[in-house]
Amino acid sequence: METLTSHNITVMFLSLGVLLFVARVLGELAQRFNQPAVVGELIAGVLLGPTILGRLAPGLNEFLFPLQGLNFISLETIATLAIVLFLLVAGMEVDLSTMWKQGKVGCKVGITSIVIPFFIALAAALVIPEALGRHLDADPLIFALFLAIAISISALPVIAKTLMDMNLYRSDLGMVVISAAIFNDLIGWIIFAVVLGLIGNSIGNSNHIMLTITLTLAFAGTMLTLGRWLIHKVMPFVQAYTRWPGGELSFALILGLLGASFTEWIGIHAIFGAFIVGVAVGDSSHLREQSRVIIDKFISFIFAPVFFASIGLKVNFLTHFDFPLVLTILSISCACKLAGGFIGARWGGMPHREAWAIGFAMNSRGAMEIILGMIALETGIIHEQLFVALVIMAIVTSLMSGPSMRLILRTETKRRLRNILSPKLFLLGMKATSRREAIHEMTEMVCDDMEGLDAQTVEATVWVREEALSTGIGNGVALPHARINGLRESMVVVGLSETGIDFDAPDGKLAKVIFLVLTPTEDPSAQLEIASEIAKLFRDPRMSDRILHTKKFTDFLALIRAGI
Repeated sequence: METLTSHNITVMFLSLGVLLFVARVLGELAQRFNQPAVVGELIAGVLLGPTILGRLAPGLNEFLFPLQGLNFISLETIATLAIVLFLLVAGMEVDLSTMWKQGKVGCKVGITSIVIPFFIALAAALVIPEALGRHLDADPLIFALFLAIAISISALPVIAKTLMDMNLYRSDLGMVVISAAIFNDLIGWIIFAVVLGLIGNSIGNSNHIMLTITLTLAFAGTMLTLGRWLIHKVMPFVQAYTRWPGGELSFALILGLLGASFTEWIGIHAIFGAFIVGVAVGDSSHLREQSRVIIDKFISFIFAPVFFASIGLKVNFLTHFDFPLVLTILSISCACKLAGGFIGARWGGMPHREAWAIGFAMNSRGAMEIILGMIALETGIIHEQLFVALVIMAIVTSLMSGPSMRLILRTETKRRLRNILSPKLFLLGMKATSRREAIHEMTEMVCDDMEGLDAQTVEATVWVREEALSTGIGNGVALPHARINGLRESMVVVGLSETGIDFDAPDGKLAKVIFLVLTPTEDPSAQLEIASEIAKLFRDPRMSDRILHTKKFTDFLALIRAGI
């Protein structure tokens, strides 16, 4: 039996250490320039792979990252584990409750932003497959289905990060985008799982293919219904009888690995099983936001960089760069996705400016397309030129999303917050101890000050929005909000709580400074501006403590104006 020798183990840890070090350094640099970490991680692989290191020092490249033998198998095994765990985390970002609660607008954007790109790309791949990079031995239909999925699916982690950077994640626009991206991810990965079943059984008989597809759909359906319910019921037991956060972390990872094992066994790639399990685990309301963040950081900072850097070790990006193909893929991808997002948002009744912003948000690709491309390359569906084009498309669309949204959503009116704060809507020493009580206390105050507003209606509207996605933004701040019919101008109620109230913030801190933001339905940009301004103001964790020490509205306003 062949086993790893001391030399193999030495090289394995050396190559893994070098790969992770360079990937993390470049990932951090990418984030310093407000870009996704995956961009730097991919560049790390390009530098250490045949593209750069292979040309400058081929012997060193072959020593550290051989393309065959036990060390090659070892690194492939670790990379496979890394991508399975990354897809588990990606699945946990898919909050089904958010998708259902968002209602018609998110559903409409989700439908059009995947259907329109899917069928346009499918038609193009069937008509001009060679021009789009089909491998000569690949089945034309399977290639067309793959390309349609690769172009139509969005990258939920990249979209979420972009919205967080813009302080829009918990806004109404952010919730529409997130719910649509969730829909994209779920449908896209289920379709791709079916395509993988067709690939894996292309030599077998049709009965075997149908069995694989049936088992795939049955697994997804069971995990998203009965499995999701069981996980939700078991989660309190895990939290009660295990140490936090180790218990929840182990519970999620064990289920993810079991799901990955099952889907690999039935003929579908292991990543699909991990993704679906992640969806089921992440949808449990018992899983706190802080636990979700810990799991995400653990995997995203250790395992994900190894996988994305390892991609650059397999392909020479210079020799396989085809400019016409890159331009074609990029043009089709952007045009289809922008049109799909814009049409869905307008169908849902959103203003033109916000509709275009949603289109650019949904245009974000990233890790998902790269993963799909890697699998397609390994299974012989596409050649290296198309894989390089897909990687470049994923990077470019991720880079252009944030700046484009900022340009579109930029307004002439600036700094609305200080102009609408009022001493009549300043609540010092809140009595509430829960989110619902806080919203009730603050809506009662604003409706007493404003004639024509029904307190019960306003409270119900704010609470429906809060249930859909909690509004704790971290650093002891929460932003419950809603758009109110009949409201003539924006209103902000400020509440200070000495004990703090749980708004399920990502950092786990109780909210002690609470802003209830009510804006007119006819002024959709107001909410985005106010929420973004407050989020920027409280990026400094010391701001909350300073606010809590204020004894009157004048002191509070002075701090706000100084911070702005």
